[in-house]
Amino acid sequence: MSCEHAILSFAASANADNAGYRGITAQQRASTAAQDASEAQDSTYPAPLILPNDDLSLDPRCPPQSLRSWLRMKDRNEVTPNKNVIYLAAPPDVNSDVEFVRSWTQPQNQHTSAKITTPHVKDVLEYLSAFYHGLQVKPLPLPKLCFASWNSGVKSKSTILRYIGLNTSTECVRIRTRRSKDGVFTAQLNLDDLLDAAISVLPDDAYALLLLVNHDLFEGAEDQFVCGRAYGGSRVAVISTARYHPILDYKHKVERQHTWPASHCQAYIHACCETSVQSSVRPKKKAKLKNADADSLRPDASSSSSTLGYLGLPETSSPMHAALFAHKELPPIESSPSTASLSSLWLGRVCRTASHELGHCFGMEHCVYYACSMQGSSSLAEDARQPPYLCPIDLAKMLHASGATADARYRELLSFCERHESSHLFAAYAAWIRARLQRDFSESAA
Repeated sequence: MSCEHAILSFAASANADNAGYRGITAQQRASTAAQDASEAQDSTYPAPLILPNDDLSLDPRCPPQSLRSWLRMKDRNEVTPNKNVIYLAAPPDVNSDVEFVRSWTQPQNQHTSAKITTPHVKDVLEYLSAFYHGLQVKPLPLPKLCFASWNSGVKSKSTILRYIGLNTSTECVRIRTRRSKDGVFTAQLNLDDLLDAAISVLPDDAYALLLLVNHDLFEGAEDQFVCGRAYGGSRVAVISTARYHPILDYKHKVERQHTWPASHCQAYIHACCETSVQSSVRPKKKAKLKNADADSLRPDASSSSSTLGYLGLPETSSPMHAALFAHKELPPIESSPSTASLSSLWLGRVCRTASHELGHCFGMEHCVYYACSMQGSSSLAEDARQPPYLCPIDLAKMLHASGATADARYRELLSFCERHESSHLFAAYAAWIRARLQRDFSESAA
């Protein structure tokens, strides 16, 4: 059944109290970023959802990182005139001697006639250029990385090699492999080995490097899979596109109908908490949803009738309401979606994760203050519920590092999103940015 998302909630869920999460007030959040409380309104920057089994539900005491503590970090890498470029390395090519490794990028036993397009490196690079506006973002110089044979004696398509090689311009790096634990992909590559390879190709003028791979990854022996990681101190990150493939959404319980911004739908939040209570072994009492910070989707009828030029919404419409309006305007993606919409969905997920992992290279830790692009995530389902924007605290860190202004950065992001407005994520993000800029303009003109 389709949900109308009739009411948005800007507070943490009822589960937050049960998990032991202790939030802070909007005034405290604003002071942490050295900004006015009005700059951090809940209808622009909601609290983290903290649904059952979300990252902060499992680790409610995760320490916060204020702007001040970030500035005082001894191990934080500063952007300098000699190290001011973010490099993006495309997924490695595959040599003919290990041609069968290409098939490892395809999900097994998943049948679809749709030709969903793997995210284009050019699009990811353009998004990162906007997200990290103020810094150069470039493709890693040639020669391109390439998977090759580590042991030339084994080439059988049916064999899962213990190692494959990754050729760089100077060496062949050994990459451990293993058979996929859950059988979703034929085999997986070791994340730590790929991070070591990324360190080995880091250009002299690089502030950071992100390596994209289309293969599924593992880190420890107990992992089923991992989607990426950053070695922040070493200024490198690796992310995989594999598990973000929309064809795997059902397996990973990703509910497309309630991806951001619809993840703040009050009815959805309530249902998630109720389901958790009902499935618990010894429920103490029925969970109740907090309504104090819930807001109607439709602005108050008494509000100003003047409009935002882009949206045709009242000026009182918040960025979150504008984002949801744009999300609802597009054809539903949960049933009979087009191939193009699924390809856009995949791109949005990869862009969001890429910007998150690079954030760690800037010394930013997981955000516990707001729903934020720098939040930690315990699942692909939670990942889809999180926003693409930086909260005021992490935005202040980023602007300090990049030297850009918030206005210029938002306009670059808006330009990118407008080129991809067939995507639910980017259409919603564009609307959020427009409303955010309009609010800034209205406040400065007052």
